[in-house]
Amino acid sequence: MKAALFSFILFVGCCFNGFAQTANGPEIAFENETYDFGVLKQGAPCMIDFKFKNTGKEPLVVTHAQASCGCTVPESPKDPIQPGGTGVIKVRYDSNRIGSFEKAITVTSNAKTQQKILHIKGKVEPKPVEDEFPANGINKTGIPFENK
Repeated sequence: MKAALFSFILFVGCCFNGFAQTANGPEIAFENETYDFGVLKQGAPCMIDFKFKNTGKEPLVVTHAQASCGCTVPESPKDPIQPGGTGVIKVRYDSNRIGSFEKAITVTSNAKTQQKILHIKGKVEPKPVEDEFPANGINKTGIPFENK
């Protein structure tokens, strides 16, 4: 009986000890976790900064930021974010791909919630024909062309 009681007290103590460590640890809080680019023209700049704050009591270290595909490139801070400090996850999407898109970026850190998932979405429309063949008869290369 004493062994069972001792084991129970030890188990409860370990649980509270683990909780106390995470209660004082770092925490990441994003201003927004989703961004809608709306409708973009093909090739237009497509970048967003996801701003966040360390709302915990210990330094926050972002260990990894990974996108769901190669057309989306995240960039995370290298230095620890002190308690109360702010940081940015920069995300760039390749807008040369025509059509609707919805991508996820997984941010991994030493925060209580170790993974956060950010989302970007939008729609890329093809460049207007006028961009390739403008009314003045000279394209972007400066070479005149005939419109037949």
